[in-house]
Amino acid sequence: MPTVRDLDPEDAPALTALYGEYEWWADRTVPEVRDALAETEVAVGVEDDSELVAAARVLTDYQYYANVFDVIVAADRRDDGLGETLMEAVIDHPDLQSAPGVSLLCRDGLVPFYESVGFELFGPEYEVPEGGTEEFVRMTYQFD
Repeated sequence: MPTVRDLDPEDAPALTALYGEYEWWADRTVPEVRDALAETEVAVGVEDDSELVAAARVLTDYQYYANVFDVIVAADRRDDGLGETLMEAVIDHPDLQSAPGVSLLCRDGLVPFYESVGFELFGPEYEVPEGGTEEFVRMTYQFD
């Protein structure tokens, strides 16, 4: 029976191994993951038979924003309901209840999954304080 618990830096080896199952994250190292976990406000893991099989990290200020990152389920455990268990644990996490909600970015193919656990799409138009709406654009800056 899967169990949910908070992760900490000591879980870096298990989380790094889980990341290694996917090419997207295969270059992550134990020291880097340990440092990331140390600086992550909320990190949730799902274990089955003492093995980490799913995880997610949330960066938050506990008041205005809570952004979910690095949602992962073991490749051989997809379709076992672990993703739902994980996301319910994130949404219900007691440390996040003071934020207005949680947000995340995902690939198009994962939209149906996230909708199934209660997330909603939001368009690029937002109400602005001056009145009316304006289109927001996601931007990034890449460090060399």
